[in-house]
Amino acid sequence: MGGILDWISENWIELVAAIVSVTYVILSIKQIIWLWLFGILSAILYAWVYAHSGFYAGMALQGYYAFISIYGWVHWTSRSRKQVEGADTELPVIRLNKKLFIILIVVWLILWQIIGYVLSNFTDSTIPYCDAFTTAGGIVTTWMLTRKILEQWLFWIFIDLLSIGLYVWRGLYATTILFAIYIIMAIFGYRQWKKAWKTAA
Repeated sequence: MGGILDWISENWIELVAAIVSVTYVILSIKQIIWLWLFGILSAILYAWVYAHSGFYAGMALQGYYAFISIYGWVHWTSRSRKQVEGADTELPVIRLNKKLFIILIVVWLILWQIIGYVLSNFTDSTIPYCDAFTTAGGIVTTWMLTRKILEQWLFWIFIDLLSIGLYVWRGLYATTILFAIYIIMAIFGYRQWKKAWKTAA
């Protein structure tokens, strides 16, 4: 018991970040706009965690997450306030078309190489291109969330699977458990959003 309490006392920020992040995903699944507030809080907490674990790309990514959370909040709010024949409507779930899929993959690959180069040449990161790959994917996939693109859940499953290996290697066990939970939640989120898309279609 003492070992658990010692671990909590030493890693409480990581634990709080994990709890905030799970709340963020739950709100995402339910399409509740407050998810973006939790996204900002999560970004702040994880910036600290990643900085102290040597995941410099992951740390830098939190700045993007904070910015995109503000953008997502504004975008979802502005669309929700639009009127259709006098009634409020919220931003609908949409599908990823082939053209946009190709664009997103190309952007992902370009960002991967840029971030990997920076980490490899200007930091002491021990896994620069692995870190860069998941970071680039996170950038692309979070943008998909702001647009409510259904397939963002599939992207997250892929990224989270890769991330688990990295976090185990670095000894971030609370975050490893978090990402395992993320995968389960992403599967559930995909199913829920697909139902919403079919209902609106």
